[in-house]
Amino acid sequence: MPSAAPDRLVERFRAARRDPGLAVLEGFHALKHALRFGADVLDVAAADVDVLERLAATLAPDLAGAFAGRAEVVAPEALATLAPRVPATRVVALARRPAVDVAAVLGEASMPVVLLEDPRHLGNVGAVVRVAAAAGAAAVLTTGARDPWDPAALRGSAGLHFALPVARLDEASLLPADAPPLVALDPDGEPLRAGALPARVVLAFGTERHGLGDALLARAATRVAIPMRPGVSSLNLATAVAVVLYIARLPERAGRFGAAVGSGS
Repeated sequence: MPSAAPDRLVERFRAARRDPGLAVLEGFHALKHALRFGADVLDVAAADVDVLERLAATLAPDLAGAFAGRAEVVAPEALATLAPRVPATRVVALARRPAVDVAAVLGEASMPVVLLEDPRHLGNVGAVVRVAAAAGAAAVLTTGARDPWDPAALRGSAGLHFALPVARLDEASLLPADAPPLVALDPDGEPLRAGALPARVVLAFGTERHGLGDALLARAATRVAIPMRPGVSSLNLATAVAVVLYIARLPERAGRFGAAVGSGS
């Protein structure tokens, strides 16, 4: 029978939200991707393990049987003591955040690294991580006060933080001197065309209102803008990242839109 969440579990989930070494996973998809990409999952709490197994059999057959003996059953209403937003799939979990050596990531990157300067919306950060994982980006790095591993960002990424390095830099200026060339998304940049960028770059995106700061713009080797229909002023951050990553993967050919803009948040 489902029971109230034990005090031990409540305290672990509460502490995890303040622990920079842990990640709170809310919902089946976040847990699915964490397991699929090798996360060290510490605790799983679910209202019904049989339902969890059926979800796995339907949506992630590679994980069928992964939850028997792993998930602790708690009453549906007790899940609210573990996560402020109880997911529809009624499962929450804790996992260790993988350590990220930013210098090593930048030194070894053979695909674009996405750099978000002071992103304001954690759901957008998660959506960026999701598209970056899908596009095969080398990493997602952020600056500013917001934690890219916040549970809201993990919801937005559906747990795909575990598919590639995700880390926060204290300052964007701390990018090492031997980092890949910095490409700034800027409304005044050259319209981005397929085949125009090398694979090994750092793609820097600012906010919709303010764009990139002067320091990053000054450091950029190249400034580019997304070709867009005239009159459209900006794109949502995650959409802008998706467009740039996929344009960068296309073989060279001419685009047809004349106007161009930067990114959005």
